[in-house]
Amino acid sequence: MGHTVIFQPSGRRGTVEAGVNLLEAARQLGVDIESPCGAARVCGKCKVQIQEGFFEKFGIESKMNHLSPLMEEEKDELEEEELQKNYRLACCATVEGNVLVFVPEESRGAQQVILETGRERDISVDPVVKNYYIEMIPATLEDQTDDFMRMKNALTEKYGLQNIDYIDYFVTVNLPETIRAANWKVTVSVWDGKEIIKVSPGLVENPWGVAIDVGSTTVAAYLCNLRTGESTVKRSMMNPQITYGEDVLSRITYSMMNEDGLEKMSRAMIEGINSLVKGMVDDAGLTAEDVVDMTLVGNTAMHHLLLNIDPKYVGRAPFAPAFKCAVDFKARDLGIKINKASYVHWLPIEAGFVGADNVAVLIAEEPYNQDQMMLVIDIGTNGEIVFGNREKLFSTSCATGPALEGAQIRFGMRAAPGAIEWVKIDPETKEPEFKIIGQQDWFKEGDEPIAKGICGSGIIDVIAEMFKASIIDKTGRFNQKLETPRVRKGTDGKMEYVLCYAKETSIGKDITVTQGDVRAIQLAKSALYCGAEYLMEKRGIPKPDRIVLAGAFGSYINKESAMVMGMVPDCNLDNVQAVGNAAGDGAKLALVSKAKRLEAQRIAREVEFIETATEPDFQERFAEAMAFPHRSHKFPSVQEILDKIPPK
Repeated sequence: MGHTVIFQPSGRRGTVEAGVNLLEAARQLGVDIESPCGAARVCGKCKVQIQEGFFEKFGIESKMNHLSPLMEEEKDELEEEELQKNYRLACCATVEGNVLVFVPEESRGAQQVILETGRERDISVDPVVKNYYIEMIPATLEDQTDDFMRMKNALTEKYGLQNIDYIDYFVTVNLPETIRAANWKVTVSVWDGKEIIKVSPGLVENPWGVAIDVGSTTVAAYLCNLRTGESTVKRSMMNPQITYGEDVLSRITYSMMNEDGLEKMSRAMIEGINSLVKGMVDDAGLTAEDVVDMTLVGNTAMHHLLLNIDPKYVGRAPFAPAFKCAVDFKARDLGIKINKASYVHWLPIEAGFVGADNVAVLIAEEPYNQDQMMLVIDIGTNGEIVFGNREKLFSTSCATGPALEGAQIRFGMRAAPGAIEWVKIDPETKEPEFKIIGQQDWFKEGDEPIAKGICGSGIIDVIAEMFKASIIDKTGRFNQKLETPRVRKGTDGKMEYVLCYAKETSIGKDITVTQGDVRAIQLAKSALYCGAEYLMEKRGIPKPDRIVLAGAFGSYINKESAMVMGMVPDCNLDNVQAVGNAAGDGAKLALVSKAKRLEAQRIAREVEFIETATEPDFQERFAEAMAFPHRSHKFPSVQEILDKIPPK
């Protein structure tokens, strides 16, 4: 039996089957509710408030008992005051009658600020798909050569192409009409010098391609001119799979626990790609059929989830993917709406949790061509690290967890308007300053109260600043002797720091940093540091000459804060560089250069992957790295800052 569910303030309503939880109902009705854990009932971010009474406007009576009974997980995550105000966790409450649901602001999915830009890179343009204009001699009774052979002969004669043995079925369907309507003057699009994938009437000078970086959280797409290598239009979006889980393990779990889970996530991603392509070609005055090539990069889980390959073995030891090699699939087989005969190229995978996105970063940054010892870090839910130079490269992955992207943090959120992104704390008064995404200047008294949480860069800043101001010590514990109202015991009896008072927020609550938040960041930063430490040790090098921070998080993070915390090894701060979306840059390079695709295949096999978690002293090193910045390692590059930390 179906029941009416109405979500406010969006006003979305519909009928859902009995037994469906409110989070799934929200997905069905197009309501975006935060759910970093993917309905695993552990994050507490999907809070909703149930409105009780008869609502004449909607013609329904809404009651708390129209939902399943309160679960223990909800009692753990919800405060007593929230329980009294009819709050539930959307992932726990199943529909048993008509309900009116209010989604509070802190639970609403916000449009994340997505990093699309990388940096300028020199490249010799030599795409896999090229256009060739030919003029053929028309068929006659005396010369009845077939159309395909006539094209091949013309391409051989004019361009020296001798290996074309294939023509796609969809090209042949309209081939005779296309050639004759164009008076035997056509442009032939050839894939890899072997296969004809499009025949267009007249001269078509520019072939077009699309490069896409499929991130766990965000997806960035680039429309490129394959003749010039220029990226003319770019677009981005939140990964549509995010409603099924913030991190890859949550999505793998969702696919295992739901019979149609894998298919739903694959379809959602394909539809997302199609919407990005359509938006870009519309902006450029083209059609989707004008796109004749595509490259995709992403981590190993994204690779499997998009291709509809069961990902469960990626999430289990020994973490073996279905395949590591680069692959070319017909776009139509995947449901991707570009030229029907065209291919989609997915770059190779390095190892179980080091995917094609990391390979894309490598071919963009080229540490294998450098004399300097480079440490390349792509920080996200899964941190990927490469260290070395032209002589040898090592790589590893670190389970940094979603804390660095706002999940598992009490007031954590994505990098969206309303998120606190930068923080300073006066070491004497312990008073904070902060900047909010959506505001040009730092927040000051009297400004509109728009703060609703803290994003990843803000979390790193505030904890580094708390350490520098002696609000927390090297172990991460709060200093309870401070005489400031900002350091207090929370409702749970544990210590917290008030970053932002309720009157300064749009959620009507104090935004605090808790002891649990500090611990979550310590776990993430320790994993990252240990990964880098092992790679440097394997290479026999005490410290990197240069650190490259890739991706959105790396581009917005305060590098001084990261080093003061011990998130990255010691290095001259002048040699710590953010390079933007290097994975997107690598995807573009592979789109416009066949040589880069071959380079990617070679490098993916040459990099030596290190499984750090199996090292015998991993736990010991991990515990050492939990301290700020480290229990025993020195950080001379920021020692001057560390020396200024006031005593407890």
